[in-house]
Amino acid sequence: MRKERIIAVGLLTARDLELLGQGFDRVWPVDEAPHFTELLRAIDDADRKLQVRRETPNK
Repeated sequence: MRKERIIAVGLLTARDLELLGQGFDRVWPVDEAPHFTELLRAIDDADRKLQVRRETPNK
């Protein structure tokens, strides 16, 4: 099995998927994704930590 690096994770609407076309085939509906709330929380936490790092001057 060839390993591919993940380059994006996104929240898409049905219209977004329609625009992407049939070539976009790795979609997991939110209602079928286990632990989705925890995933969003982890993304938010990581984003906050990154923001703090950007705002903290180098010492």
